Amino acid sequence: MASKKKTILLVDDEKNVLLTWRLVFEDKGYAVTTAENCAEAITILAEDRHYDVVVTDLNMEQDDIGLKVARSALKRQPKPVVVVCTGYANVENSRAALNMGVDYMAHKPVDWDDFISALDRLMMGQRAG
Repeated sequence: MASKKKTILLVDDEKNVLLTWRLVFEDKGYAVTTAENCAEAITILAEDRHYDVVVTDLNMEQDDIGLKVARSALKRQPKPVVVVCTGYANVENSRAALNMGVDYMAHKPVDWDDFISALDRLMMGQRAG
């Protein structure tokens, strides 16, 4: 039996970033869904569909709005691996993300090998947990 593709929701308001991320994750064998803003991401998350991973930019149409996406993703059952990605982390937004249960804070520009490896470890940990 063929293994099911890992699913990922990518959220970023920069189209070129989304395109790059989509290509990287498709190349790694993921089934990719994208959203260009918080409202679109929350609508997608409300659909009856499971994602293994949700990666959201932190600052899109508003500062720290990605935390709203993360909060919505964390309510899903089964819970996906939730990653907040930013080029503008500070102590407050990093602490807020980690306190709400975000699995990983990624800093742009990401090191793809490290990032994919971290996601793989987090997904294995969730399956084991």
